[in-house]
Amino acid sequence: MEEPSTNKTGKRTSLRTGSEEEARQIVEAKNQAERQPVLNLQIAKAYLAGADSNFVRRTWSEVMAEFLKTKAGKNRLRYERAIADASYDSLRGLHLIETQPEHFLGVLESGSVSTNNYLRRFHNFALDVGWLFRPVLPKRQWPAIRYREKRAITREEHALILSRENNPEMRAFLWCCWHIGGSQSDVARLRAEDIDWETQVVSFFRSKTGTAQIIHFGVGLAEVLRGLAPSGPLFPRLAAMDEKHRASLFQRACRRVKITGISLHSYRYAWAERAKKAGYPERFAQEALGHNSVAVHRSYAKKARVALPPLEEYEQKIVSLNGVKAAAAVQGQQEHATAHAVSA
Repeated sequence: MEEPSTNKTGKRTSLRTGSEEEARQIVEAKNQAERQPVLNLQIAKAYLAGADSNFVRRTWSEVMAEFLKTKAGKNRLRYERAIADASYDSLRGLHLIETQPEHFLGVLESGSVSTNNYLRRFHNFALDVGWLFRPVLPKRQWPAIRYREKRAITREEHALILSRENNPEMRAFLWCCWHIGGSQSDVARLRAEDIDWETQVVSFFRSKTGTAQIIHFGVGLAEVLRGLAPSGPLFPRLAAMDEKHRASLFQRACRRVKITGISLHSYRYAWAERAKKAGYPERFAQEALGHNSVAVHRSYAKKARVALPPLEEYEQKIVSLNGVKAAAAVQGQQEHATAHAVSA
């Protein structure tokens, strides 16, 4: 049975029932919903309150506060800064049950990439714990997140910055960033006790994820480390700063040599790209940088430009290498036979 055409649209739609009585009830319910939206919301609240007394009173401020409890350490500080974003002010006191798509779209329009990123997390948290019975915005309706392009620092840029850096601690710090590829906070907080000279390893737990980062170092980094304190913090002044202060110092160093588009995190990208160019096994590079995800690691190394030899030359090298191995095997067999004959 079809619903009679409405005055608003003039369209007729199926009620998906063959019973005249059921059709009449459905039409009446729809008409009532159009006439009394406020009353319907109050009725819905009354039903929901019976299952959870806090359901109808819960606001987005409470969602953010509960979500924050799931974080610790540097992650917690990062979320605290995110929650303080003024773009969320129109949302904080709004009840979850009364939230409409236009509320979210307004926040996203006034905010930044970070606003979009963290609002998704708050929204998904509310869904996961059952505080929302349906998404405010369907997944496909969220504006796409477009991050600012990030790049690695080049070897030439690194050398140029060091050529104008007169502070010994900052120079050693930048060299460690180049050789270790750690985040700026992790490198700044390195201690002499993190160095195992016997196995030539620097190891520490990443403050962001708690994952171990283990770096086997060579002559270059060893020379830098020998010039630092034999115990305690390697960079006492930089370790005491917050990451924004260290970032500001680095940007000042970049401005001195007119370099733009990089940050201290660019050293991490540089390490990943250098490893890829050198043919360093991906699983080793992922372990060295403390990346839990292969996808994350590949995003760091994706801009590496690997120089590929012509297939013909590569085949010739393989054939030559196999020939050398075969000749060595034959020579070994001959030497073994000779030795056996002599002993006999």
